[in-house]
Amino acid sequence: MFGFGTVKVAGNSMLPRYQDGDWLVVRWHAQSEVLPTSIKLGAVVVIERDERPGIYLIKRLQKAHGSSYWVEGDSAESTDSRSWGWIPPHEIRGKVIFRLARKRFD
Repeated sequence: MFGFGTVKVAGNSMLPRYQDGDWLVVRWHAQSEVLPTSIKLGAVVVIERDERPGIYLIKRLQKAHGSSYWVEGDSAESTDSRSWGWIPPHEIRGKVIFRLARKRFD
């Protein structure tokens, strides 16, 4: 999957930036071991964990160490690298470009 698409925020892990029900435009990238150079630290990304295929999570890219990445939700209650540890680059599936709408399409 690559190109542009949308995802709907479910949950509160990215509060206050994004709320449950927000729609986000995402730039998807091909699944590979190399993270695109357009994704920098601090960017909001969509990840898909190997353990949960088909479930997309929205997190902020906080750190890079070799070929591993640390992602966190903006909320302290987020489930993220604080509990999983470092993630491989192929789990980062896209970059959030902007919020399309706030709870408008429910």
